[in-house]
Amino acid sequence: MNHRTTNNLRANFDICIIGGGVNGAGIARDAVGRGLSTLLLEKGDLANATSSMSSKMIHGGLRYLEYYEFGLVRSALKERNVLLNIAPHIVSPMRFIMPHEPYLRPAWLIRIGLLMYDFLAIRHKRLKRSFGFKLKDSVYTQALGGQYTKAFSYSDCWVDDSRLVVLNAVDAAKRGAHIRPHHECVSAVRKGGRWLVTVRDNLTNTEYCVTTKMVVNAAGPWVRKVLDHNQLADEETLNVRLVKGSHIIVDKFYEGDHGYLLQQPDGRVIFLWPYEGRYTLIGTTEEAHEGDPKEATISGAEIDYLCAAVNRSFRQSVGPDDIKWSYSGVRPLLDDGADDAKAVTRDYKLELDDEGAPLLSIFGGKLTTYRALSEKAVAKIFDALGLEDDKGAWTHKAPLPGGQMPQRDFDQFIASQSKKFPWVPDDLLLRYAKAYGTNMDQILQHGDSLLGLGVHYGEGVYEKELVYMIKQEMARGLEDILWRRSKLGVHIGEETQQNIANDLPSLFAEVLG
Repeated sequence: MNHRTTNNLRANFDICIIGGGVNGAGIARDAVGRGLSTLLLEKGDLANATSSMSSKMIHGGLRYLEYYEFGLVRSALKERNVLLNIAPHIVSPMRFIMPHEPYLRPAWLIRIGLLMYDFLAIRHKRLKRSFGFKLKDSVYTQALGGQYTKAFSYSDCWVDDSRLVVLNAVDAAKRGAHIRPHHECVSAVRKGGRWLVTVRDNLTNTEYCVTTKMVVNAAGPWVRKVLDHNQLADEETLNVRLVKGSHIIVDKFYEGDHGYLLQQPDGRVIFLWPYEGRYTLIGTTEEAHEGDPKEATISGAEIDYLCAAVNRSFRQSVGPDDIKWSYSGVRPLLDDGADDAKAVTRDYKLELDDEGAPLLSIFGGKLTTYRALSEKAVAKIFDALGLEDDKGAWTHKAPLPGGQMPQRDFDQFIASQSKKFPWVPDDLLLRYAKAYGTNMDQILQHGDSLLGLGVHYGEGVYEKELVYMIKQEMARGLEDILWRRSKLGVHIGEETQQNIANDLPSLFAEVLG
């Protein structure tokens, strides 16, 4: 084994984080910002699994009120506002319409739930309060079935989940953290009051070792596997319950930029909302999952369930043949002993093992509350290491990369960028703004026409954008670019994808040496 450091990697750290999902990236950003030398290891790409396979919502979790998870809902709604402020380019308000199903929940109960949802939230100027209304003569009757006479409207948010992870990791790296996607933790062993961590670079198939004062296990669905593999678990160690959530994407079949929440006869709810301009995203299911989380795929039963939910409520029906794309993610829910998957808590627990060199493991959690979880985890890290936290919490007010726009006003930002770059087509300008925010200037600067963006691979994909993803956002492969740094994989055809693939080796050589 080659014991060495690579790419100017230091040999000793305060913390080593295992897992490059939203929690791992969030903890890395918070920790390095408070002065801790930080290493993050991810065996695949950033947001490689659960964190890019979510429902892409920043929300309080309206249905969690039925399980009396008031604290969780309150915390999530608080975070919803924080994320709207620090990432206004990738987090957007969305109105949801909930057609009323009288035989499932009475109208008065839903109204009380929505009033409580509004009450638990700190009012944000970009989010409107909930209200009930009659469907007759409303614009929604064109899409919904004729059985509905009443509906409710409330606010939540949409997010580009994988970019949320990437931007946290990018900011952590700019602040001095060593972020290493495609680097796997082979083993972690306590030795002499520290951890000896063996790392495999999966891109070069080489191994090296580092030492760290503390290990943070943020491996998501693999959190328990990391403990078991390194013989760090005992009978009292917590466990996670793996629950698969699947989504389908079809051509957009209703007008408007709002989403829908559909109550189901089994007590669950299904969401629909516009996705990437021309599609409708439908989800999610909840099934127990066994086996490797990376191998999770949608089942026929899940497809039937989601299609039936749509066909029960909308005039236009959808079927398996209408599905353009589907994805399945495995959520590592904290195992609280609940019998039904939909009743399992979405809260999290930070489990500290301080027998010798400290180990912190993250069990559970949800996309919306990653920042609050990270903040609490870093406070716990300082306590475990016996260090003074001179800076304290800071991520609640520091914009993520690209989010530094005036008054966090995205519409105003788009208007100013249109004047600044009049030669950029509206659809391309909007896509860049939503993905890169104020950092889009790094792609568009030094040019006064599309020719300045370099090679055009087709369908609005230009060389300078790919160079930006590789140089600034740690993209190291075609999938990294098409599915996690962007959602171009949903839009562009095989010819454009092949054009990009053909040019990537030379781009990597040019940018990375």
